[in-house]
Amino acid sequence: MELAFRNARVVTGDEDFIGSVLVRDGVVAEVSRGPSEVGEDFEGDVLMPGVVDLHTDSLEKHYFPRPNIDWNPVSAAVTHDGCGLSVGVTTVLNSLTLGSFNASAARNTDNLKRLVDGLHQARSQGMLRADHRIHWRCETTADDLRGRLDIMADHPMTSLFSLMDHTPGQRQYRNLEKHLANWQAGGMTEATALDRLAQVRERQARNADVNRRHVAQVATDRRIPLASHDDESLAHVDEAADLGATVAEFPVTAEAARRARERGMVVVMGGPNLIRGGSYSGNVPAAELAQADLLDAFASDYVPRSLVECAFAMTREPFGWSLAQAVALVTAGPARAVGLDDRGEIAPGRRADLLRVRLAGDLPLVRGVWTEGRRAA
Repeated sequence: MELAFRNARVVTGDEDFIGSVLVRDGVVAEVSRGPSEVGEDFEGDVLMPGVVDLHTDSLEKHYFPRPNIDWNPVSAAVTHDGCGLSVGVTTVLNSLTLGSFNASAARNTDNLKRLVDGLHQARSQGMLRADHRIHWRCETTADDLRGRLDIMADHPMTSLFSLMDHTPGQRQYRNLEKHLANWQAGGMTEATALDRLAQVRERQARNADVNRRHVAQVATDRRIPLASHDDESLAHVDEAADLGATVAEFPVTAEAARRARERGMVVVMGGPNLIRGGSYSGNVPAAELAQADLLDAFASDYVPRSLVECAFAMTREPFGWSLAQAVALVTAGPARAVGLDDRGEIAPGRRADLLRVRLAGDLPLVRGVWTEGRRAA
């Protein structure tokens, strides 16, 4: 099967130019400069690789569209797939939490198993057009983490593990006063909030160290990449790197991001952080890391649309990155972080996951999506 695109602004690994691309049997066969008379006319629109998303929470939102109302998991997976494709996401690591630390119904063991089984069924039956995988977010403070991990770690879609610790007073929630105030705004008395804090800290002291080592061993045994989540300090980064983590996901300080780069880790920030102008938790802005050359990739976190917007936002002031450099933050960078070296770049032999994008002012509009050379959206 062949298809061709012409008169496109082709974004390769290190430059962009007006040219054409030939796809054969699901991979890029030829990339050419200049005019061509063969293929679909892109009319100067951007032709870039499909977006690779290392961390999205969106699948759960389709499974539980309202609190305590669950949806058919196969149907939820199909809807989630279509929504991601509409904003250019062709490879998605669905981030799902192992280890209970709140009352989320989607995260109890029975619902989690239903959710991943539905996702796998949808993929196995050819219902999904993007490449879906699983990113297990391992809450290291949880009493039940190891039991859940033993059940889920060998799921065939597993592609990433991450080490998480959401104890208030550090990492993502280092502003303890703000976090306690949020609890009280939700209806807790001050005494109840302080009692809960004491319980959470005791659970952290009991579980975090041993669980971090266990998750790291599980990842090593399966040869699956390991990420560290919300690192705040040099000690956090060094501990994660010593355990084998190669990805620093959402570091909350510039100091942590710099140490992660020194330790050879891929630094990943949230797309909404850049587009909204900062972290909603008051942590380091992605823009600050980009300007300090401490940024390797974006992940969508909670807004899949943010990724294609990040690619083009990085070409404008105050950044002024080349389009090729900026696009790599949402394509080649995240792909390499998890060993997916067959995609993320328009080059002969690479998987033909491709996007057609047109700018409406500063806003990128995804006008076409192909996965392995087949039209998907």
